[in-house]
Amino acid sequence: MTPVHEVYALRYATHERLRRDNFIGGADPHDAAMPLDYFVWVVRRGDAVWLVDTGFNADMARRRARRFLRCPIRSLAGLGIAPADVRDVIVTHLHYDHAGNLDLLPQARIHIQEREVHYATGCHMCRPLFRGAFAVEDVVEVVKGVYADRVSFCHGRSEVSPGIECHHVGGHTDGLQVVRVHTRRGWIVLASDASHYYENMDAAMPYPIVYHVGDMVAGWDTVRALADSPAHVVPGHDPDVLQRYPEPAGLPEDLHGEVVSLHEAPSR
Repeated sequence: MTPVHEVYALRYATHERLRRDNFIGGADPHDAAMPLDYFVWVVRRGDAVWLVDTGFNADMARRRARRFLRCPIRSLAGLGIAPADVRDVIVTHLHYDHAGNLDLLPQARIHIQEREVHYATGCHMCRPLFRGAFAVEDVVEVVKGVYADRVSFCHGRSEVSPGIECHHVGGHTDGLQVVRVHTRRGWIVLASDASHYYENMDAAMPYPIVYHVGDMVAGWDTVRALADSPAHVVPGHDPDVLQRYPEPAGLPEDLHGEVVSLHEAPSR
């Protein structure tokens, strides 16, 4: 029997944006506000903890003019998790908002698509168009992890643990992967930046930071096939995630409204 996991989304930063910033080929002519939230995701089964992405820190928030709410690693304490409890980190891709703070988890094994490391250290990084969303210090941290035998390379589909799978989709970056997790409500997919918002997939309007538009669109089909239903897909940056899912019991006051349980059924 496939093990059952708890999965939580934890918001650590936010950014005010307009609709025109979030779509290719279909921005609202009235250009309404459409903020973007930043999350990390916690997968837990008993005492075992996996962290999906690691966010960025306060210094990076200042450099990128983002509103930093909390350190995503230290905030795990609100779920009763110490950094030392995190033995495995799944990095969906190496953009600055997904791959920072690895220095705070020096014992954790890093699971990443080999194709993403090739992309982040290869010839495309000679062009500002492609490297703009990367932070070189984060990429170097992963390379240091390779030399310290802390990196497990994924190739297409990889099982991190029974009930936790990584699947390459590409598109947003060449090596982007999504994470499929078995929960008590079935298989959910943490889409990360395969779809920043629900609307990117639902309206077939890609997010404008993209390496290969065709791969991004094909990736949506992969995400849908991996998830038990559309209600089992969790986008990477949509503030509506915090409205659709219930909050776990027992959170400290400063995390109320900032953490939700993705293993519970959404309200809509």
